[in-house]
Amino acid sequence: MIIIAGLGNPGTQYANNRHNIGFMAVDALQRLPSFSPWSKKFKSEISEGEIAGEKVLLIKPLTFMNLSGESVGEAMRFYKLAPADIIAIHDELDLVAGRARIKIGGGHGGHNGLKSIDAHCGKDYRRLRLGIGHPGDKDRVHGHVLGDFAKSDKVWLEPLIDAIADNAAMLVKGEDSQLMNKLALAVGVKSEEKKAAKPAAQSHIHQARNSAQPQKLPETGPMADMLKRMFGKKD
Repeated sequence: MIIIAGLGNPGTQYANNRHNIGFMAVDALQRLPSFSPWSKKFKSEISEGEIAGEKVLLIKPLTFMNLSGESVGEAMRFYKLAPADIIAIHDELDLVAGRARIKIGGGHGGHNGLKSIDAHCGKDYRRLRLGIGHPGDKDRVHGHVLGDFAKSDKVWLEPLIDAIADNAAMLVKGEDSQLMNKLALAVGVKSEEKKAAKPAAQSHIHQARNSAQPQKLPETGPMADMLKRMFGKKD
């Protein structure tokens, strides 16, 4: 079994917060046909289903963000799973809004939900990090993460959440690079523009056939003789 834990805060007052993007992603997964209705267990809302032939338990902790690990850890121990069987989906201040990254292990980066999971489950779990952008000033961070997404954010937020559900098999199977490509395409993230390639060199024949301007033909040599036969004036 794999546990996919979306991180957020319970309650309607937090439902549209940037901090709740993990809940939003797991809600989209729960709408897939194989998943059961939400029920309560492990201090969470849970839903069981199957993705790509793998049993999956979706979790939305009801403990509030700072204690997310209590819920995830309880489920992990109940099913005798390891940290490697856990995927946490969470908001990421240090990513541009709409960008996504995935990694195994690492630090919590000041994210209290991850800090709690680290304490209760260990650090070697996968983290799907969904960018919400940084307000630019650390004094504004609290209000930013606990503020609602703006209407303008729908341009990238809804396609990103839908793409996570549409490509859930890649998430479960660990096809991380393919998943990142799909999520980037969904929100219209373009790869770095390559320098304009130099036009391929054209042969004298091609130039002579396609140019709107008369081309100066080679005056001597075998090529000159051939071109004169093909394009020169007829006697």
